[in-house]
Amino acid sequence: MNRVGTYKRETKETSVDVTWDLDGSGRADVATGIGMLDHLVEQIARHGIFDITLKAKGDLQIDSHHTVEDVAIGLGRALLAALGDARGIVRMADATVPLDESLSQVALDLSGRGHAAISVAWADARIGELPSDLVEHFLTTLATEGKFNLHARVLAGVNDHHKAESLMKALARALCAATRIDPRRAGQTPSTKETLG
Repeated sequence: MNRVGTYKRETKETSVDVTWDLDGSGRADVATGIGMLDHLVEQIARHGIFDITLKAKGDLQIDSHHTVEDVAIGLGRALLAALGDARGIVRMADATVPLDESLSQVALDLSGRGHAAISVAWADARIGELPSDLVEHFLTTLATEGKFNLHARVLAGVNDHHKAESLMKALARALCAATRIDPRRAGQTPSTKETLG
């Protein structure tokens, strides 16, 4: 089964090209022009055991908002394409991940319905060159475009880099578990409705 999704997006503001292999080995080839965003997407690949190739160019001379948003759109749509009809997947999963003093929890449902509830308090306005509030926007857009329910919260933490990274690692672990094929489902759609969405 080939569970690879691709998505290309060209606008006046950005150019985004994404490939997401759900059955990869944790390889990331990411270049967005925003170092911290690259780092966070690399966490999703490495700890989700996905292969993600992502190339993005945006109007960073204005700010990073459009690039972060369109990267999340691209990743969400590539994830959705890779899932296909989602037959046989586990569908729901959660993960709690520490990183030094920080602790993050993510629960998600690959339901075919996009929704996000994010709870995190940032100490500073920026993490490197990435505005802190765009981490939440990234997660919300990813869930909306990937059509999954996402509940993510930072339970403890002082350092914003640690908070953001532990969130992405928890997301990665939960996505890894939820996208996994369960042989007991024998190709069934994981819903009593026989369809997702």
